[in-house]
Amino acid sequence: MFSKDIGIDLGTANVLIYVKGKGIVLNEPSVVAIDKKTNKVLAVGEEARQMVGRTPGNIVAIRPLKDGVIADFDVTEAMLKYFVNKLDLKGFLTKPRILICCPTNITSVEQKAIREAAEKSGGKKVYLEEEPKVAAIGAGMDIFQPSGNMVVDIGGGTTDVAVLSMGDIVTSESIKVAGDVFDNDILQYIKRQYKLLIGERTAESIKMTIGTVFPGSRDESMEIRGRDLVTGLPRTITINSSEIERALHESVSLIVQSAKNVLEKTPPELSADIIDRGVIITGGGGLLHGMDQLLMQELKVPVFVAENPIDCVAIGTGIMLDNIDRAASPKF
Repeated sequence: MFSKDIGIDLGTANVLIYVKGKGIVLNEPSVVAIDKKTNKVLAVGEEARQMVGRTPGNIVAIRPLKDGVIADFDVTEAMLKYFVNKLDLKGFLTKPRILICCPTNITSVEQKAIREAAEKSGGKKVYLEEEPKVAAIGAGMDIFQPSGNMVVDIGGGTTDVAVLSMGDIVTSESIKVAGDVFDNDILQYIKRQYKLLIGERTAESIKMTIGTVFPGSRDESMEIRGRDLVTGLPRTITINSSEIERALHESVSLIVQSAKNVLEKTPPELSADIIDRGVIITGGGGLLHGMDQLLMQELKVPVFVAENPIDCVAIGTGIMLDNIDRAASPKF
């Protein structure tokens, strides 16, 4: 029994694992619940996410990744170890080779941390690849041709915008505005506007259920419950899509600006290709209503959402694992 190669999309919000020959075998939230008294890991993934905002004092639910990089090394290591062990992949001869993805602008120290966490979780050889490149491959783009491809990867912690050609990144920009910031915008808006305090999970649910970023494209409303900041008692209010559009407007315009910056730095021949081929949105942010319409209006080029935007990076790691010897080299 030889070991299998695995690809890991180590996301701020979710960890997806791709096993060669099997496809995506794991998709769980990047959350770990820890007992502060004993430092013991109590739950990982979906089970731990259920505990966010609902735990007694001695138990904390931690998200060990922040803005696409490791904020808490030991907890990240414990989480990766748990996920890799859960897959039960180790052969008795060798450990698996791991291909792991990271945002484009992280420092070599942050890259080293990601590599070490993967090695300690049981990887024999660890390859690092840049996220937008892997996302573009997973979305079905042929980035190894001498023509321009543009991808906007909106994750949980970072948004990576990149133009790719000949199998590599030509110009790129990475900003720390993505799903988590959107959730926080909604939370703050409701706190300001209605003096109502809601939790992270409620904010995320609002974003997914009635959220939009394109004015006038959606008209839905939903009831939400939270704690009244004035009386301290529970209260229910109704909010609608246009309010969420206003709440997200500022953050989304930063993503649009970032995409414009990348296009401005792109060589003219590749810009011409992008007009023909369009821009592809990947990552969970691609599911946010109206994102493609907004980018199309602002960038004046066709914009498409990838087929399974959340799975793109994990699928891309799978394709790269097949060509790992020529595509990636262990960096640093």
